[in-house]
Amino acid sequence: MSKMDKDSIYLMIHADDAGLCHSENRATIECLEKGSVNSCSVMVNCTGFEEMAAYLRENPHFDHGIHLTLTCEWHRERFGPVLSPSDVPSLVDADGHFFKNRKTLLENAKPEEVRREVGAQIQRGLDFGLQPSHIDSHMYSLGVSKSLFEIYREAGREFGIPVLINSGLLSDISGLNPKEVLGPEDFEIPFVHYGDFRDFQQNKLGEFYQNTLENLGPGLHMLLIHPAFDDEEMRRITWDHPNFGSAWRQVDTDFFTSDKCRQIIEERNIKLVSWGELRSFRSL
Repeated sequence: MSKMDKDSIYLMIHADDAGLCHSENRATIECLEKGSVNSCSVMVNCTGFEEMAAYLRENPHFDHGIHLTLTCEWHRERFGPVLSPSDVPSLVDADGHFFKNRKTLLENAKPEEVRREVGAQIQRGLDFGLQPSHIDSHMYSLGVSKSLFEIYREAGREFGIPVLINSGLLSDISGLNPKEVLGPEDFEIPFVHYGDFRDFQQNKLGEFYQNTLENLGPGLHMLLIHPAFDDEEMRRITWDHPNFGSAWRQVDTDFFTSDKCRQIIEERNIKLVSWGELRSFRSL
């Protein structure tokens, strides 16, 4: 793809959290191989990382990035930094695990320790043979302050890897004013879509995805999803966390491997694009 047609709809269907566990990996692979998902990102510090890295080494044609992780929202699946907790003490709790939310991270994190851990996570992915097309941020925690967001951008420049930037994620999730932190050199995915907990509670998450696809306007869009199976492993991890829990992730898996999803994409002539394809027409 040499350039974008301003009247066309371009979409990346992106699976977060690959590498979290075996269930997440199996569902992500199914969505890549049999579904409409055309990009994913991998958590390098979780129990399923080596399994997912091995798969992507054998299947490098699947677009993949590194899902930089500084928080751990789960109670029964605790994980922490790639570096020793003693090397980044401001990023971990008393047990050496990441904090559970962005607020606690912001209250404690020292930027220099964030910088070292971010670099270590990217390097671990490279050392395991990943060929990352981009980096993004788990829970968008690297957008929680101006200093952390700048570390995020610097990491992209240092490693020569595009960074997921979106004004809506910055303002809605992190509370930053995009006008104060973004400049003309930043490449932004203009439209990023993701499910809402209210839709899940009302059993309308699949309907949300369908409506989103049916109503996309011209331009570049990203749909963020979290495929996994509603199985024993995933129920254990998410037992008290229905928001992005195992049942939610099963909906993601089912919808984005469905004939209905493929039909809408085909009927609306939605052009699926990956990070790699984006790099072919613009220097990111």
